Amino acid sequence: MVIKTKHSEVIFGSDCWKTLNRCVHANSYSTVFVLTDTNTGLHCLPQANSKIEFDYQTLDMQAGEENKHIQSCVSLWNSLSEMGADRRSLLINIGGGVVTDLGGFVACTFKRGIDFINIPTSLLAMVDASVGGKTGIDLGALKNQVGIIKEPSMVLVDTDFLDTLPDSEYRSGYAEMLKHGLIQEPAYFEALSGFLSKAEILPHIHHSVGVKAKVVSEDIDEQGLRKILNFGHTLGHAVESHFLNATDKTRLLHGEAIAIGMILEAFLSVKALGFPLESADKIKHVFQAIYPKVYFDKDTISEVIKMLMHDKKNENGNVLFVLLKAIGEPVWNQSVSEKHILEAFDFYQA
Repeated sequence: MVIKTKHSEVIFGSDCWKTLNRCVHANSYSTVFVLTDTNTGLHCLPQANSKIEFDYQTLDMQAGEENKHIQSCVSLWNSLSEMGADRRSLLINIGGGVVTDLGGFVACTFKRGIDFINIPTSLLAMVDASVGGKTGIDLGALKNQVGIIKEPSMVLVDTDFLDTLPDSEYRSGYAEMLKHGLIQEPAYFEALSGFLSKAEILPHIHHSVGVKAKVVSEDIDEQGLRKILNFGHTLGHAVESHFLNATDKTRLLHGEAIAIGMILEAFLSVKALGFPLESADKIKHVFQAIYPKVYFDKDTISEVIKMLMHDKKNENGNVLFVLLKAIGEPVWNQSVSEKHILEAFDFYQA
């Protein structure tokens, strides 16, 4: 199965490896490099090696969002240079969203751009980071502040990699799939709201990729429609950044933070757009049945609100949200008051 985007394609199933091998041989790359992190190098690269039919050199980085920074890029740029990479080289990123985001950025900037292919190994990377060409790194604790939009040559989705995922990472990716239902298809949100197992989720992965690919293909540069994919991410990223930066708090996974963001922004939708309160309550119930509840004291809420000023979607000093008029009917570029943000945290914690 193949889903085509504007400048790339997402290939599903075990046959994706045959496509990869044909592509590498047909393009006669001067050198091929494979980037993994300390987790995927151990758990996923051996599985890939049984399918790869070409020579390559390995690159590695430390796992985790805290390593998605410029120093990791510098290390990889130096390694590529020292290992003889040139403009006819190929970089294959095997990993979750951190590896595909950072690896894509490294490829886009090394010698002004070399080809890259993403092989997502986490559910989050398969349904979110795999599509749309967003590459980039964090600036300190601020998420994805530096980057480039450029689609990979192709994306290979082999769901056998899900067997290597811890349950927490599986839930993290599941949040983005629920988001796809909330912004596009109410029936899809209903279908996923009971929290499906890894065995049950497989056909829905293709559907989620299709939802995102359709949106991205209509607005690759995020000038309008693509903004709807940020539902839950304005406050969610601020929450994620705060917990990443706070030495006295346990770091939240991306999906855990975005789940909180979607509850908060569902309530803001009630205040700003007349979104039904019973729908916001349902969203809260669905997410809090799947994700651990996080306690926010006044100081934490204040710090999260300060983080909002650094959101990438801000314009002219205004913090802009994607909110819901109804499930499946998002509206972008919405401003809200700090009073309503504080009430949203009360709603989350009630």
